Amino acid sequence: MSDTTPSVRIGLILPSGNILAEGQIHDMLPPTIGLHVTRLRLTGSSDADLDGMLADLSQAASLVADTRPDLIAFNCTAVSTRHPGSDREIAESIESETGIPTITTGSALLEGLRALKARRIVLVTPYIDAVVARETAFFEWHGIEVLAALGADINGNWEMAQEPEQRWQEMCLSAQDDRADAYVLSCTAIRTHDIIAPLEEALKRPVLTSNQALAWLALRRTGAAQARPGFGKLMQMPVEDGQKHQGGKK
Repeated sequence: MSDTTPSVRIGLILPSGNILAEGQIHDMLPPTIGLHVTRLRLTGSSDADLDGMLADLSQAASLVADTRPDLIAFNCTAVSTRHPGSDREIAESIESETGIPTITTGSALLEGLRALKARRIVLVTPYIDAVVARETAFFEWHGIEVLAALGADINGNWEMAQEPEQRWQEMCLSAQDDRADAYVLSCTAIRTHDIIAPLEEALKRPVLTSNQALAWLALRRTGAAQARPGFGKLMQMPVEDGQKHQGGKK
């Protein structure tokens, strides 16, 4: 391992039970980027589990801030899309604690869809029904029409990680809809980054994943964007200037 000082440091906050996100994001980042990780307790998908993840948010933010990152990334889709303002509230809380710019998985997915000019999506997740419903409502509130929302009724991070990539690939293909502008493979705890390119070829549409969207936005927010072949159309896209998604009832 090189001891060269990274050109950019990213502080990553993950669920404690997530065994995949760190490796996937590392693969998507250029080798000059430093990734520094801390965790918050989360192993399940119940209301108590999801609410509980934020109980120690201030401490986790303070700990990862000790690495002096250029950006902090809170990487949990279910928590950052729990209600329409969750992504913003979490980022603001971390920024208030640390003074460091912060993004979340929810905001990264919204920004990615905006960059791709995608207004209609098919949503594929490993989640239980209640989490799927809340994430669907999150996207709809932010002006994204969800044509179909699929869940696999899996409760825990560990169990999600045991599922092969083919399961998520097959779910996407089974929900193919020519009206869709993009497909969203949601959840930081599932195996997805090797199927982005094959799915885009099969579906003829961009495919976003939670970890890919977070890596993409982190690189662009830190001015470190580079072409990363093999990880989908999004990784080639700039962050658009101008007004961000504005939430509101339609």
